[in-house]
Amino acid sequence: MNKKASEETNNSNKLCRFCRTPLKETFVNLGLSPLANAYRKKEELQLAEQFYPLHVFVCSNCLLVQLEEIESPLEIFSEYLYFSSFSSSWLEHAARFAGDAVKRFGLDDQKLVIEFGSNDGYLLRYFKEAGVKVLGIEPAENVAAVARRNGIDTVADFFGSALAAELTGRGLKADLIVGNNVIAHIPNTNDLIQGLKTVLNEGGVISLEFPHLLSLIEENQFDTIYHEHYSYYSLYTMEKIMAAHGLHLFDAELLQTHGGSLRVFACHSGDERHKRCERVKDILLLEEKNGLMNMATYAAFAEKTRRVKRDILKFMIGLKEEGCSIAAYGAPAKGNTLLNYCGIGTDFIDYTVDLSPHKQGLYLPGSRIPIYGPEKIFETRPDYLVILPWNLKAEIMEQMAGIRDWGGKFVTLIPGVDTA
Repeated sequence: MNKKASEETNNSNKLCRFCRTPLKETFVNLGLSPLANAYRKKEELQLAEQFYPLHVFVCSNCLLVQLEEIESPLEIFSEYLYFSSFSSSWLEHAARFAGDAVKRFGLDDQKLVIEFGSNDGYLLRYFKEAGVKVLGIEPAENVAAVARRNGIDTVADFFGSALAAELTGRGLKADLIVGNNVIAHIPNTNDLIQGLKTVLNEGGVISLEFPHLLSLIEENQFDTIYHEHYSYYSLYTMEKIMAAHGLHLFDAELLQTHGGSLRVFACHSGDERHKRCERVKDILLLEEKNGLMNMATYAAFAEKTRRVKRDILKFMIGLKEEGCSIAAYGAPAKGNTLLNYCGIGTDFIDYTVDLSPHKQGLYLPGSRIPIYGPEKIFETRPDYLVILPWNLKAEIMEQMAGIRDWGGKFVTLIPGVDTA
């Protein structure tokens, strides 16, 4: 059997996690990569590191873009090093959403807001300050403990139909359920949505926010693909999934967060209190206009990714040939995908820095680039500073504006190489 035939046979055993259609179409293959949040301690640098296939498929039936479940959520999220509260722009975004939701949905001290993937309580604190009852659900015990210390009642568990049934058994029904940048982390899509329906109160609303597949494709955001993200959603696919579970997607809006996100609102099917907004139709038309209902669009993404990789390497090699020093800012999961796919290590980037003390002193997975505090930049004065969390570019450039004192330049690599 030749290689192509062998791959096709292997792929035919994979089924779409939503509609169970055999997965045969590749979206992009990023080779082998470690888990993006598996940061290394100094004493682990001499030990072998586990790498996994980062091969993404698209379902020819429902158009859900998805990875295999290589590692279970229990392995990935039981202890986590990402804390939402370290980004000031994200906190501002959360505060705006909470304020708008309280007004729009009439939330008061008789209503309950449940957030799954609630992290350190960064969002729920704004609802609590408004007098609304809150409950966080966060699988990472170390992160849930921080939320509790911050005064946010938090259950350390994975959200799904089982936990939803347990909560309703305790008499808890949510008037608003929030999931921000978390649904991609849950492999069992059907169990998740069924759980949301179970714990949603009559007249209640679900709000989900997630990176928009259209932005990923249009802006070459291949670095947002990593093993912790099992699925990548368009509005077209999300509406299909909601409808299959008796939920009505009645509103949607495009956001600038994370390089282009979608926020969708849903309620129980047949709930006349929430009429379908024109924005849903408008965004569906935008997706169709940009080819998201056409398999050829998905097939073309892999070559776009390879082209970006070549451009990045040409740029980095050019800088080193000129004798330039390069450091990086941030230790995000997306940065680890980019560095490992492009084969960039300390031969190009001397170190990276991060505001989070939980990451300082560790090393990036795969590339083994060391992580320091931001003050390291001003000690070594690099010629170029690569911003790995490009979605926070404006915030980081403001924080690190002092690099211009010695002629330092900022660099972002997605959607293409750009210096400032």
